[in-house]
Amino acid sequence: MYICKFFCTFAAVMRNKPIIYLALASFLLCGCQALEKKQQSGAAVEVHGHYLYRATLDSLTLGLSSEDSLRVTQQYISQWAKDILLYDNAKAQANSEIERMVEDYRRALYVHAYEEYLVERHMSKTVLDTTVAQIYAQMSERFILDESIIHGILVVVPNDAPNIAKLRGWMSKQEMDNIEKYAYQNASGYELFDYKWLTTTDLLNHMPIERGDIENKLKSQDQVEMSDSLYTYILQVTDKYLRGSAMPIEYARPQIEKMVLHERQVDFLQKEREKLYNEAIQEQKIKFYEN
Repeated sequence: MYICKFFCTFAAVMRNKPIIYLALASFLLCGCQALEKKQQSGAAVEVHGHYLYRATLDSLTLGLSSEDSLRVTQQYISQWAKDILLYDNAKAQANSEIERMVEDYRRALYVHAYEEYLVERHMSKTVLDTTVAQIYAQMSERFILDESIIHGILVVVPNDAPNIAKLRGWMSKQEMDNIEKYAYQNASGYELFDYKWLTTTDLLNHMPIERGDIENKLKSQDQVEMSDSLYTYILQVTDKYLRGSAMPIEYARPQIEKMVLHERQVDFLQKEREKLYNEAIQEQKIKFYEN
């Protein structure tokens, strides 16, 4: 818009010049007018050369009544205009320090996005089992459980369900055929946690029990039973690692992989920086001046 105003002034000044200049000015003026008309086409509001288009406002009011549509539109326009005015005023008052901060942040965003691209496209994400085992052995003191974890079977039955005593025995002996048949006929809930480690925090979402109680029971019991006014919850523990003990290696693996990939990424990006620098030196893109 400001460029167009400049060419309007230019056209006025050139009126007494040779025809070639007038033709050039007319061409530029017509082009600017066309550009400005294109910008204004479909515009609902304009503030300092910023346009808010009707299509945007229409998308905000789909399905609203006329009264609600007017209210939403007015609120949006008001907020949009205030943001534009505040930004323009802030930009006009900005000093060199703010400009430097903005440029630094802009540069950091570009660098971060490019580094993410390099890592995603060119860095291996594979962590070998041997690497995991080596780190687990060397840094075992870092992989200590802050809560117990279990594998097990949980059956939830109504308090008046038949043969609950038999169910306890089947679960204690892990007689899965009998457990599954009973659960199918009588249980309100049945879950098998044999491939996924369940933490005590997870158990709080499955049983009406306090964290301290479940931790204490797991120390001495492989079958934990709780009841509320409606249901009986029977948990049979088939494997467990108690709080304060070393994690099993498969449980520690995600932490180890994260450590390995972080170190690999730091090393990878450092090498990429060095490669870019060396290439720039060889191609004489970096010039050194003597004092």
